[in-house]
Amino acid sequence: MAGTQQDGARLVDEYLAGCPEPHRQTLTRLRATLRTVLPHADEAIKYGMPAVVLHGVGVAGYAAFKEHCSYFPMSSAVLTAAGSAIERYPTSKGGLRFPVDTPMPTAVVRRRVKVRLAEIA
Repeated sequence: MAGTQQDGARLVDEYLAGCPEPHRQTLTRLRATLRTVLPHADEAIKYGMPAVVLHGVGVAGYAAFKEHCSYFPMSSAVLTAAGSAIERYPTSKGGLRFPVDTPMPTAVVRRRVKVRLAEIA
């Protein structure tokens, strides 16, 4: 049985509550940005991390790690398409890392989401 939208939000709340500061505050701000950019999306836990989901498809995820936070666009192609827009962030095949005490700029998040939505469509 699939969970409800409220279940997803509750699970994300629990994930964030388990994060140390300043990670928690930084990821809470990223969560708020994603909610602004994708107001009709659901929240869930995907791959063990909070994620924003549209029609069952992951659009973006985020997570706390000991030395950094990460943003996962659920597609390595989204990072490749970013080019120099994300050059200041260390990247891996599936995500980009940012400081635990510095939220990602809204414009960077908005653009990554836009590219991911175009890819999904």
